[in-house]
Amino acid sequence: MKALTGMSALGALLPAAAVLLGAVPALALEVREQATIKAPIEQVWKQIAPFCAIGDWHPAVESCNLRKTGDRQDRDLALKGGGAIQERLTGLSTARHRLRYTLLSGPLPVRNYTSTIRLSAVDAGTTRITWSSRFEAKGASDAEARKAIAGIYTSGFDGLRKRLESGQ
Repeated sequence: MKALTGMSALGALLPAAAVLLGAVPALALEVREQATIKAPIEQVWKQIAPFCAIGDWHPAVESCNLRKTGDRQDRDLALKGGGAIQERLTGLSTARHRLRYTLLSGPLPVRNYTSTIRLSAVDAGTTRITWSSRFEAKGASDAEARKAIAGIYTSGFDGLRKRLESGQ
């Protein structure tokens, strides 16, 4: 086997050194959950688009307080049973039925969390909702972090169904 010398040795050692020193960022985890709701897309969008409306349909949210600073919108979510989450709206497209936000702080086992809620019409009376995110686990295993986020999404779908399909 040929020994590494000069620049080739340095080139081979730099990636290993970066990993050992923690200079390489962690790979982002992804969660993507989908559900269908028996309601027209515009009716579902009316529940999703107002950034603080999550307080009306997500069963884990006790209340939502919207803070606007210029064009920026942040929401403070008070959770049932205690705890709080702060999030920032990062994108909203009515034409694409898409809302994007990022987590600022809260008790979730994640960091560098960004999320997208996207709607698509299945037919005139049914909407597919896709809730996805990218993040790194924080204080939990990757599997535990994924499970926590997926649970938030599926309980949100249940809340939307209850609100929209029962005619509340």
